Amino acid sequence: MDRATPLPLPKALLVVIRPFQRFLRTSSASGIVLLLATVVAMVWANSRYAHVHHRIFAERLAVQVGDVRLLWPIHEWINDGLMAVFFFLVGMEIKRELVVGELRSFRRAILPAISALGGMLVPAAIYFAFNREGPGRAGWGIPMATDIAFALGCIAVVRGRVAPSLAVLLTALAIFDDLGAILVIALFYGKSVQLAFLAIAGAITLVLVLLNLFGVRSPYPYLLVGLALWYVVYRSGIHATIAGVVAGMCIPARATKHPKDVLEQLEREVDHLRTAITGDEDDDDEGHAALRAIEKHLEDVQPPLNRISHGLNAPVSFVIIPLFALANAGISFHGTTPKGLVAPSSVGVALGLFFGKQIGVFLFTWLAVTLRISPKPEGATWREVYGISLLAGIGFTMSLFISGLAFEAEPALHELAKVGILAASTVSALAGLLVLLTGPRRPVV
Repeated sequence: MDRATPLPLPKALLVVIRPFQRFLRTSSASGIVLLLATVVAMVWANSRYAHVHHRIFAERLAVQVGDVRLLWPIHEWINDGLMAVFFFLVGMEIKRELVVGELRSFRRAILPAISALGGMLVPAAIYFAFNREGPGRAGWGIPMATDIAFALGCIAVVRGRVAPSLAVLLTALAIFDDLGAILVIALFYGKSVQLAFLAIAGAITLVLVLLNLFGVRSPYPYLLVGLALWYVVYRSGIHATIAGVVAGMCIPARATKHPKDVLEQLEREVDHLRTAITGDEDDDDEGHAALRAIEKHLEDVQPPLNRISHGLNAPVSFVIIPLFALANAGISFHGTTPKGLVAPSSVGVALGLFFGKQIGVFLFTWLAVTLRISPKPEGATWREVYGISLLAGIGFTMSLFISGLAFEAEPALHELAKVGILAASTVSALAGLLVLLTGPRRPVV
């Protein structure tokens, strides 16, 4: 057998692996994995092994680099560390949409921006109506965001029942939601701001911008400078995950060269590679040199943002977010009373997400179209827009995250808020699917 030919996998192993490969390629896979992690967390939190959950995630883990030493519980490493990677990916997605994607022009961006604004203001107002006084008042930001993984998972389920333009609207709406949530976290859920560290964070951000402007395409400088930014932002009093967004927005979103500019060079290097491997004796040095040249040309036509986000999608979707759910979504019903379930914080979150989202998103979308600020999504009916508005009420991941920040010193309120988040997200998903699945079928394209 040729030494370059990989050994074939045993057929029995392929039978086991292929279904997982097909599953991971589906657009709803990340939402399903997140759902499973949530179910596991809830069952675990209400089992006789609940203390194991607490002990595992409360275990302290030390990381030291030079003189800098961080000793945090695993729960905090997930929420402040790994979630910064999630926000880094969010930052890159936002930049891609703004620079080369659906939000690159005012006309394309205005409708989801208006829809998202309604989907943030109305839920916050409903929550505040139930929590004007007391410690629950701090949770007004909880029902403002949409969980894009769950929402797009639901869209995948109803493919063929909704206009394709609505998937774009929901994605863009969730991106603007994320922007709003990021601003809320930065402005209202940080600790007392340390101006010296904030100034250093500004200087480090300038370094990231300069790396972009000077055409640095390797991800490693951005990674190293981004880690420094994460630590300094953490020390500044602003939540550390904001550093992930800032770093993500600094990654270059445009390629160095257009594909047609390197096509001739690629063809020449392919000829070199063909000559090297088809001669009487393989010329390894020549072949490797051609492969390296081809790889360099391909990197020139692929923006660093695309390469990095593509590499991070699977770890974030299938490791980081499920870990976050496992650590944060466990709701213990031991000792929970009916009075607790109708507490203002729980009810405010539930009604804000379920009613506030659908009212805010649908009403502001209708107003934007009626006032001719923006056209209605192509091929969509108002019934489908309403179904999308319902799906926007799935606030899971970001709502849990903000709840942990808002009620950091009030664990009882945090538990009640989690009940409201879970209830509203579940009902929003089921109601949205019901509205969209009972509509007329569209041809799948």
